[in-house]
Amino acid sequence: MSAAETRVVFVSGLSGSGRTTAMGALEDLGFYCVDNLPPQLIEQFVDLCAKASPPIRRVALALDAREAVFLKGFPAVVGAIRAGGARVEVLFLDCADQVLVNRYRETRRVHPLAPAGTVEQGIERERALLEDVARLADWSLDTSQLNIHQLREAVVRRVTGEGRRAVVNLVSFGYRYGVPAAAELLFDVRFLPNPHFEPALRSRSGLDAEVADFVLKDDRTQELLARLREFLGWLLGLYDSEGKAYLAIGIGCTGGRHRSVAVAAALAEGLRARGREVNVEHRDAEKEG
Repeated sequence: MSAAETRVVFVSGLSGSGRTTAMGALEDLGFYCVDNLPPQLIEQFVDLCAKASPPIRRVALALDAREAVFLKGFPAVVGAIRAGGARVEVLFLDCADQVLVNRYRETRRVHPLAPAGTVEQGIERERALLEDVARLADWSLDTSQLNIHQLREAVVRRVTGEGRRAVVNLVSFGYRYGVPAAAELLFDVRFLPNPHFEPALRSRSGLDAEVADFVLKDDRTQELLARLREFLGWLLGLYDSEGKAYLAIGIGCTGGRHRSVAVAAALAEGLRARGREVNVEHRDAEKEG
């Protein structure tokens, strides 16, 4: 195959994780996009694109778990296209199970791999079928906390090689209500002084100046913030160099109302002072403890 200088991007991932949005972003970038091309035609199709007049140099191919026969031979197909001189990248879109379940409930759609069963069963089966694809991926993106605009932006940044730094999504939470499914890093701050036991502060949240001052003035809190800022300053630089679009960080205390809120807000302020884009969500701040 004469596919030199051709760029081929395979887009795969769990149903509901944003595959259609990712393909739309690639199409807007000038990629020739095709969904679920029969497996026996992939190599020939890339070859025809390279030989077209003018040549089609940028191709995006979407694949899902319904193409089970293709998935089994996917590594061989990728190897063959690369051997022909094309630049091949595999993008895998992942998502937390509960987020996928919620998306299916909101849209009232039936999971394609469990038309007569539950969405949970479909997700479990799909994960198993896509194991080899996920393992082969050059780039995996967790879309659990991304809206369609953020997903498009992440795909564009990756494909165009733009050097924008990773965005930090900070979420404060209460362990009492469970850990955020999408959090990639978790920090437990339950060792800090607790405003819950102060009658004048109990009903307020960590966004209140007096509550924040109570938490932040403690020497342990100051040392924690200093260490977190140093650690994240180092870690985020590595993620930037790898092209990571978003990093989700969870800050947790018992109820998610006081300590985690104050620490997350202070950490966000410090990161922004260094020029980092930060989104903050206080998931449990309004819950009564």
